[in-house]
Amino acid sequence: MSGENAAQWGLPCEVTFCRRCVLSNQKPLSVNEYEHRPDSRKDTLPIDAEGICLACRQMDKVNREIDWAQREKELLVLLDRYRRRDGGYDVLVPGSGGKDSGMAAHLLKYKYGMNPLTVTWAPHLYTEIGWKNLQNWIHVGGFDNCLFTPNGRVHRLLTRLAFENLLHPFQPFILGQKTFAPKMALKHGIKLVFYGESPGQYGQRVPVDRQSGFTDSDDAPGFRLRYDATRFHLGGVPIEHILAEHKLSMADLATYLPADGKALAEAKLEFHFLGYYIKWIPQEAYYYAVEHTGFQANPERSEGTYSKYSSLDDKIDGFNYWTAFVKFGLGRATYDACQEIHHGHITREEGVALVRRFDGEFPRKYFAEILDYLGLTKDRFFQIVDRFRSPHLWEQQAGEWRLKHQVL
Repeated sequence: MSGENAAQWGLPCEVTFCRRCVLSNQKPLSVNEYEHRPDSRKDTLPIDAEGICLACRQMDKVNREIDWAQREKELLVLLDRYRRRDGGYDVLVPGSGGKDSGMAAHLLKYKYGMNPLTVTWAPHLYTEIGWKNLQNWIHVGGFDNCLFTPNGRVHRLLTRLAFENLLHPFQPFILGQKTFAPKMALKHGIKLVFYGESPGQYGQRVPVDRQSGFTDSDDAPGFRLRYDATRFHLGGVPIEHILAEHKLSMADLATYLPADGKALAEAKLEFHFLGYYIKWIPQEAYYYAVEHTGFQANPERSEGTYSKYSSLDDKIDGFNYWTAFVKFGLGRATYDACQEIHHGHITREEGVALVRRFDGEFPRKYFAEILDYLGLTKDRFFQIVDRFRSPHLWEQQAGEWRLKHQVL
């Protein structure tokens, strides 16, 4: 399809909003970050004939079908299989010291008697509150922690490439974050890895009752048993091109590549989400982390939304949400309002009002630092951004960009 209403990036041409929450059918479902190219087609959030999205239907299932008491019994059986009596680490918890990892680690240690090692993949640029929350996680919560900071020159390069080619400045961070935990589990001989919130919510592919595992399929979630690193793209660029054009070696990029799936399978690692076993409500995780791990919210609301307690660690966080708003017409306030509607904290009408007030607000606070980090001028930054505005979502009026479709 061509013309002013043509949809780019594999998005549906017709924009439809869920009648129960504030998501639209433009929301991408999970994608394989390693195969992510600018022109790759994306599966997007289904909305059924009644106008209800998959995320809302999944929450109906969670609220209607899951016996949480039984799930906790399953958790206790699982933990007992891995519980150590010699003082060694028996579970690995990846996280930043935010509300979710704070609650997960604390529950596992102090309620369920496990001995967790916490591991952290460093942000691009720590915020003051992000660094404080990491330190509180360690010193107030009481956890051993391994903080890993990747090669800054390589990380900046990959982040700039991801911004230029995908308008996805968070891709290198996400890849490192995903691959770091299993590698650390192998290194320390830990057989059990626990994440916090289950990815089965908010319309992602992984069902709420699905556990992470190993796969030989390119389409299935999990850790591949075999893979060819030369097939991967980082920052939307084939690895072989990065090696040739930027004079890097595979050793420079190894941090971002998956752990050896065969080694993981032989080590019999298990990957679980605490949100599968315990009903996970973000606002309650926030209150729990404040009480038990010294977590602190931002002193001011986060740009692009009305909340103060999510995604606080990195100065580039706001740009991750804002670039997604440019590509899909869904910003940070949409996701915050969606989860609060799902958990009954606000009505849809309240969510719509919050989205229309805050969604798409430009994150100015750290803009100068991010331009310096990416090595871009302000003009070049917006030239790149405007290339990713799909004509079916955006139009210019009086020299300013305006969304054609907004939630009502």
